[in-house]
Amino acid sequence: MSNWVSASQAAELIGVSTRTLLRWEEQGKLKPMRTSGGHRRYDVSELLGTKNDSSLTIGYARCSSHDQKEDLKRQVLVLESYCASKGWNFEIIQDLGSGMNYRKKGLIRLIKLITTYQVERLVLSHKDRLLRFGSDLIFYLCEQFGTEVIIINRSKDSTFEEDLAKDVLEIITVFSARLYGSRSHKNKQIVQQLREVAQNLE
Repeated sequence: MSNWVSASQAAELIGVSTRTLLRWEEQGKLKPMRTSGGHRRYDVSELLGTKNDSSLTIGYARCSSHDQKEDLKRQVLVLESYCASKGWNFEIIQDLGSGMNYRKKGLIRLIKLITTYQVERLVLSHKDRLLRFGSDLIFYLCEQFGTEVIIINRSKDSTFEEDLAKDVLEIITVFSARLYGSRSHKNKQIVQQLREVAQNLE
């Protein structure tokens, strides 16, 4: 291989997007040369050094309540195993809270990292682990800031009816908790009845 490669070859070599190469150039981490036709050419040794210093993968795991902490642990294990198998430099962010809560500490930190160009890729076990509604907005931010999104279990997506049942359950759970208090007997009754209805729909 030549010491100088094209943008597409450079991106493939170190496993990043061409958008990331442009970002690193803007940040002064890369200084490609230009051909007479204006095309960028990247030094291979410089690329490899940049990869070691700058590539960060974030795995994001979330569950809705303390009752689901075992599920959270399983998500973390899946994310850690997947990222480690790829040889990525990674960090796992965990959240405990509703998929309709946009103020979770982990989610806010994730958005800050993405919008400051610090995340090479975002890895999720399932799409709905990010947010119940609004995940596409986060994916749009990822696209704009050069962050690749990887969803491990795309092939196991639930059906439309299952998603709808979960969404309705989530909405009513949140509003009943606000109305009666999350630990009230009335709220617990409503949540239990909803869970039974949701199970019957499956």
